[in-house]
Amino acid sequence: MRILAIDPGTKRVGVALSDPTATIAQALTTMPAEPASTLPSRIAQLARENEAARIVVGLPKRLDGSRGPEAKAAQLLADAIRAESGLPVELVDERLTTVAAERSLIADGVRRDKRRLSVDRVAATLMLQAHLDRRRAG
Repeated sequence: MRILAIDPGTKRVGVALSDPTATIAQALTTMPAEPASTLPSRIAQLARENEAARIVVGLPKRLDGSRGPEAKAAQLLADAIRAESGLPVELVDERLTTVAAERSLIADGVRRDKRRLSVDRVAATLMLQAHLDRRRAG
């Protein structure tokens, strides 16, 4: 069962996809967040094209675990994707995935302009891999 992961942002949305056994996450694409009105249908279409059976959406909690306006936006996006796709949609904690993605790209020597284009899908991949690992662990 493939799982599609969404790392929502205000400018770009990172997307990752698991392998058919839901063991390994791989970066898929980055899509523009605007127009926001079509984002849920674009994500649902991507899920159909990649035969995803489930979607996870990153929930940007604050370091203290509280939820701010970004978390509310992620919840609304998850609800809209669920309605549009008909698939199970789950919110997963994505704290610090963008920071980890940025550090990973810097360590790999990726230039700043290229990092900006890649960081969202790398963050989605890290978030999805952590989710897959937690599921396997029980």
